[in-house]
Amino acid sequence: MRRRSGLATTLRKIRYVPALMALMATGGLIGMYFQPPGLKFLMRTLDLQPGGGTTEPIAVPAAPNPPTPAAEAAARSAAVLGLGRLVPAGKVITLALPSAAGDAKIVRLDVAEGQRVAQGQILAVLDTEPRLRNAIDLAAATVAVREADLNHARETVRASLDQARAAVARQEAAALTARQELERTKTLRARNIVSEAVLERAQGAADQAERNVEEARAALSRYLSEAPDSQSDVVVALRNLASAEAQLRAAEQDLEEAYVRAPIAGTVLEIHARPGEKPGAAGVLDIADTDDMTVEVEIYQAQIARVAVGAPVEITGDALPAPLSGTVSRIGLMVKRQSIIDKDPAANTDARVFEVQVRLDRPSSAIASRFVDLQVRARIEAGPRS
Repeated sequence: MRRRSGLATTLRKIRYVPALMALMATGGLIGMYFQPPGLKFLMRTLDLQPGGGTTEPIAVPAAPNPPTPAAEAAARSAAVLGLGRLVPAGKVITLALPSAAGDAKIVRLDVAEGQRVAQGQILAVLDTEPRLRNAIDLAAATVAVREADLNHARETVRASLDQARAAVARQEAAALTARQELERTKTLRARNIVSEAVLERAQGAADQAERNVEEARAALSRYLSEAPDSQSDVVVALRNLASAEAQLRAAEQDLEEAYVRAPIAGTVLEIHARPGEKPGAAGVLDIADTDDMTVEVEIYQAQIARVAVGAPVEITGDALPAPLSGTVSRIGLMVKRQSIIDKDPAANTDARVFEVQVRLDRPSSAIASRFVDLQVRARIEAGPRS
């Protein structure tokens, strides 16, 4: 009986616990809203601010004190940081095989990594060189044959001209003889020494001689009225020679397909194909002008408004012997996905950034020329948001 009586008493006490908790919560809310003196003292001590009657939380941190001029100046001078890489101002150029090289392989490589080369210098020779040189020899031989044909045609024209002149002289002499014979025959006929038939034959011979002279002069005029190179045989020979010379020039131009030349004066950075190999998608080699180095820096889009052209920049890197100096030379106009990733595994790898180009001063550029594509850290002296 005593055990049952104790259990009933305990149940009656528990029945009042929810009511007691509700009463305490209601009292707390009323106290927060009306803010009695004790509560106000507690709020000031904990640096909290009541939010009764507002849409703000009931207790929020107090508003900070307005910044001092010194604090504002420090905020303005805070640097903008970003990751970047050292690159030549003219970018890295990857040299591929000439367009008509096909399946050509490299037979000779005339440069080494780190070597300085001049513009137009031959860097590699392909196995198509002998075949292309044979094509040049064949074209040159054809040119020689066409030149001989032209000389022969010109000699023929000169000989024909001499023959035509000789024919005119010969026919004129024959015509003169025929006229003299005609005059003598006329005299004999007047004396009735020869017959009329003899006179007619002499007249016919004289007339034929005159016609022969006209024909010879016409043949001569064909050579005299035109320049020697305008004669049909010479014209044909000239056209054949021009065609052969064009084929020779084409063969000489095709020979360039057997060489890989430097498009710029610069430094060979990396060689991708060796003698006996057919270059793949990576090309033959990489070349760049490392005398003028820059830094491509990626700046978070939230910070780009504080970066200005001409701002001083300090570049540091684990492999650099000393910090590099430069200035902002260009600010990109498009937001891009971050491509330079920090080695920190917790770093954001999907940030949106602007690309900022930094031009290094001459001493820094000389140092950077040995570290192409090195990842670096950039510290840009920035101003207030614009």
